[in-house]
Amino acid sequence: MVIKVKMYAQIEKLKKQKNAVVLAHYYVPDEVQKAADFIGDSFYLARAAENTDADIIVFCGVSFMGESAKILNPEKKVLMPDMSADCAMAHMASAETVKKMREEYDDLAVVCYINSTAELKCMSDVCVTSSNAVNIVKNLPNKNIFFIPDRNLGAYVARQVPEKNIILNDGCCPIHADITPEQVLEQKTLHPTALVLTHPECADEVLKISNFVGSTAEIISYVKNSGHDEFIICTETGVKFKLEEGSANKKFYFPNPCPMCLDMKKNTLKNLLECLENEKNTVEISEEVRKKAYAPLARMLEAAK
Repeated sequence: MVIKVKMYAQIEKLKKQKNAVVLAHYYVPDEVQKAADFIGDSFYLARAAENTDADIIVFCGVSFMGESAKILNPEKKVLMPDMSADCAMAHMASAETVKKMREEYDDLAVVCYINSTAELKCMSDVCVTSSNAVNIVKNLPNKNIFFIPDRNLGAYVARQVPEKNIILNDGCCPIHADITPEQVLEQKTLHPTALVLTHPECADEVLKISNFVGSTAEIISYVKNSGHDEFIICTETGVKFKLEEGSANKKFYFPNPCPMCLDMKKNTLKNLLECLENEKNTVEISEEVRKKAYAPLARMLEAAK
């Protein structure tokens, strides 16, 4: 504990010395969230990255998040505590498939979940997050939508926007996709009064037995404003830190086995401190790729306004 206190103090000192800001996703370990200036989901952190006046951005998350921060802030130094922290889903679409869809469908918009590589963003018309995907797709002028890379979020959007022809890509978040209805119902048997709150990256069968479906930030907000005191949470367990922070007297249960992203857990207090001290693990993107990937991200941020 004494060592951690010293590490937190060193991190705070370095942030001031170097005019650095620490961004942390809800899914990274508690100890890292405690050291962050901003904690949020992909959309919130994208906005925080765009609006910061810091010279250095340390992004505690996975690679596509660091890339997005660099795309939005080319003049700033963007660092990551662990460069090997990646997102499997971020790679689950291909240039060949996008090209094929553009040839096959007229009036097509390629809508790219922000949980994707810079390369995939370059092929897309607009980016979305789980919190704004429905509204952005609904307001696109195009009839045909190719949604990449997550089929589960794409299917959720398709149900909310039936007037569009949404073509799904065969990709998913392995963590959310592994949550089964049986796991949820097991928790429901143990905690019959608990409400089921689910991220739209989960399969449709899980969404159908949920009381609420929303982004991680929306789940946190729902809990905070709810009169209920027990919840079954169908998303990555790291969110428990923020849930308990805002609702200390409420109880939270997760499917068994607990949904855990090992890549997110690669972010530690130790490598966050080392990252700040040595300014290592710099995110680099070519200007050509950055400009192409910037356009759909900028459209997302503008549409969200």
